[in-house]
Amino acid sequence: MRSPLLNKLSLIFGPRPPLNWILLCLVSVFVLIALLGSSSTTFDLVTSSAKPDIYANYRKLKEQARNDYLELKSISLGANRIKDVGLCGKERENYVPCYNVSANLFAGFKDGEEFDRHCELSQEYQDCLVRPPKEYKTPLTWPSGRDVIWSGNVKLTKDQFLSSGSMTKRLMLLEENQIAFHSEDGLNVDGVNDYSHLIAEMIGLGSDSEFLQAGVRTVLDIGCGFGSFGARLLSLKLMALCVAAYEPSGSQVQLVLERGLPAVIGSFISKQLPLPSLSYDMVHCAKCGIIWNSKDGLFLIEIDRLLKPGGYFVLTSPTTQQQHSRTTSANKGSSPLEELTKKLCWSLLAQQDETFIWQKTADSQCYTSSRQGEIPVCKGNDMQIYYQPLAPCISGTTSQRWVPIHSKSDSLNSTELEINGIQPDDFFEDSDFWKLALRNYWSLLSPLIFSDHPKRPGDDDPLPPYNMVRNVMDMNAHYGGLSAALMKEGKSVWVMNVVPLGMHNTLPLIHDRGFAGVLHNWCEPFPTYPRTYDLLHANRLLSHIASQRCSMFELLLEMDRILRPEGWVILSDTLGPIEKARALAAQIRWEARVIDLQNGSDQRLLVCQKPFVRK
Repeated sequence: MRSPLLNKLSLIFGPRPPLNWILLCLVSVFVLIALLGSSSTTFDLVTSSAKPDIYANYRKLKEQARNDYLELKSISLGANRIKDVGLCGKERENYVPCYNVSANLFAGFKDGEEFDRHCELSQEYQDCLVRPPKEYKTPLTWPSGRDVIWSGNVKLTKDQFLSSGSMTKRLMLLEENQIAFHSEDGLNVDGVNDYSHLIAEMIGLGSDSEFLQAGVRTVLDIGCGFGSFGARLLSLKLMALCVAAYEPSGSQVQLVLERGLPAVIGSFISKQLPLPSLSYDMVHCAKCGIIWNSKDGLFLIEIDRLLKPGGYFVLTSPTTQQQHSRTTSANKGSSPLEELTKKLCWSLLAQQDETFIWQKTADSQCYTSSRQGEIPVCKGNDMQIYYQPLAPCISGTTSQRWVPIHSKSDSLNSTELEINGIQPDDFFEDSDFWKLALRNYWSLLSPLIFSDHPKRPGDDDPLPPYNMVRNVMDMNAHYGGLSAALMKEGKSVWVMNVVPLGMHNTLPLIHDRGFAGVLHNWCEPFPTYPRTYDLLHANRLLSHIASQRCSMFELLLEMDRILRPEGWVILSDTLGPIEKARALAAQIRWEARVIDLQNGSDQRLLVCQKPFVRK
């Protein structure tokens, strides 16, 4: 009588198993024995005391063994094997999902809302890789890439440049296949530096080098042009984030990111930005094209929501100057914009030529005092803001985070952490963890770039990854620990800290630390252009995506879209999601390596590099 095991095998293979199945099983057993018999079945993570060249000895040998195993596994799957993902058509080279004007119009959106973000509309999904333009070149290393970019890397043609306004031509110089930025020549005063200095003087400072002492650490630059003002602020150790509307061509956000400066797509049309209340010390708009007193002041109310108490709104606009001059000369009282700012409890600090600066009140009681035609105070918790409709009410007045910018300390204390719902011990433990993790990441990436990064003709090998990594995204930023560690180590990078929807909303804390960050649902595409980040990092995001019942495959395709050719991905998660991601990474042509942390847990790292694919 046969055993139950043989009966089950007979049901699967029949009374006589095929010879090829027997051979496949034998080969698989031999491969597993070889893997288990080695000194370590996965790669060791470089510690702070280990030398990075340990990878050179047996990394490729073990990688080949693992590839052989996965290939045998894929053969056993037969017809279920997933084919390699193909390339998208040329029309998708600068593709940004959720911004389909035709589909939005067909769905009934109008009055400007057709240009807004609408991921909720059903769109034809294409599982293809967005390829770079034919003229695309690897960006110049930082800081050279801040001042000179390849014109083929952005969707800005020579004709568009020549038809642009005189201010644009002063800011940029188009030479053959490059665009050079002259930050000393430009905005609307004698230059960007002088313009920044003027703003500092108007708020009572001696120079723009005193912004930090005055409590100005974070600046939201709306309609930022090509980022020269933001570049100036970054040089002063401020965090300036550019926010501009989606543009099918000649995009401000794409060009600013190409320069290695912080930027994200966002618009003042019908929805709030995915940012918490009381986030920024200063909001800046220089000829950004927004009529601030339209729609009953909803746009300006949104600015008030984003500003911290005592924060500044800087508006440079010839239209505002003309309205102010007409109203003053005719003795007609205040202009509509001035009336609105009074209702918001803002005071006009200074006005010089086209530039106006208002300061938001530091007294939350101002909004509850009896005022004619006052704007009501919002009710409920408004911290989980994710593309909600613009609200006609004042936000943040009852928040414990209502702290004037002049009263905030440079570093967070225990009280401020508890206000954000975070235990100090947990926060400081997290900070120590990321300091060590960063050293490990840097030690890990350096030998991989040395051994695998192709040397281009005429290029010297830089000290990797210094100058090869500038734009970094932490896709599950938690407390912003990775960003803080990078800053402490003096790395020449900036980090877009993303807090996934559905996780503990730590974005207010991230902004209080002076970092850039947004709230985002990773079941949807991220609001940026293709090829805008050099390094993507995600800790436990894969498990979170699975809990949200979203597609890991679509997530990796989106990561490939926003990652530049030869860019890097570091994923940290448990063994199951990492192995699944590694199999999918092979389908989208990434070179992938699994790394065992050797700490007794099932935590693994998946380090990937996107190839430079041309068709």
